[in-house]
Amino acid sequence: MPVLTRLIPSPVVVDIRPGALDDLGCVLDDERISHSGKLAVAVSGGSGARLRERLGPSLPGASWYEVGGGTLDDAVRLAADMRAGHYDALVGLGGGKIIDCAKFAAARVGLPLVAVPTNLAHDGLCSPVATLDNDAGRGSYGVPNPIAVVIDLDVVREAPVRFVRAGIGDAVSNISAIRDWELAGRVKGEKIDGLAAAMARQAGEAVLRHPGTIGDNDFLQVLAEALVLSGIAMSVSGDSRPSSGACHEINHAFDLLYPKRAAAHGEQCGLGAAFAMWLRGAHEESVYMAGVLRRHGLPVLPEEIGFTPEEFFRVVEYAPRTRPGRYTILEHLDLNTHQIKDTYADYVKAIGS
Repeated sequence: MPVLTRLIPSPVVVDIRPGALDDLGCVLDDERISHSGKLAVAVSGGSGARLRERLGPSLPGASWYEVGGGTLDDAVRLAADMRAGHYDALVGLGGGKIIDCAKFAAARVGLPLVAVPTNLAHDGLCSPVATLDNDAGRGSYGVPNPIAVVIDLDVVREAPVRFVRAGIGDAVSNISAIRDWELAGRVKGEKIDGLAAAMARQAGEAVLRHPGTIGDNDFLQVLAEALVLSGIAMSVSGDSRPSSGACHEINHAFDLLYPKRAAAHGEQCGLGAAFAMWLRGAHEESVYMAGVLRRHGLPVLPEEIGFTPEEFFRVVEYAPRTRPGRYTILEHLDLNTHQIKDTYADYVKAIGS
């Protein structure tokens, strides 16, 4: 009897634990990643550069490239600089901007990428998408998944605490995103990939229900694994649907309408998810989600990230325009400003100020 299956695009190595960086050299020695030891390593001028001294002796065949920022030009420049090197793989070592630059550059020159994030700010560390600033604002570019992901929880713990909190908001927002996908399936007949939905939902639920805090290794382990699973879920489905719904439309609207004042991606997505759950009538779940986000020090009201309620009403009304063709609770309800204002008042009353 033939066995019917499908190939799941995922890393060949996922190493998440305290001290994982000490064994990075062993991971890179894997024949599937590098057979000659000739590697390119992209680092930032911050956390990545500080780790260069620590890792340099264990990577004698590596060439190091400092990346200036998280723009499309930076990524194209990195790719051009690497072309003559004949490397086996590119290692992206640093925060989210460096990982995204490295993902794009690796795809451009046809190299596998090893992602070594130094914080857990969002689920892009293992996703098939590179988000880069460009002349038009910000763009998302399709790229292959990393061939390996190495996350040292000791290094993550040293990152600014806000970055870890942002990762919590991004992971938890999966729950709202899957509800939007299911809504699109019922109303619009959109096809739902059950495996991708299950992976993304369970990743979000694992973080939402965990009793620990960002000071606990157990919690950081669950958060890191959830962010990796979210990225793989996007690869399984072929788009960002498993992790992006009304929550991310609200996030994009913040970025587009108030680019100089926008908060961290995960902070805005967490706030957007809690409010989107309220909009869809899941009031108990919305209140619970808001309580968990608050416990971790994340915002659940626009004032907590420097926006007035009126500015938030504008964000919510504008949000559907950020992802044309994507159907979420925002498109389904098609609320005007007065309706958003009334619904928001009920939300605030329910979660408390």
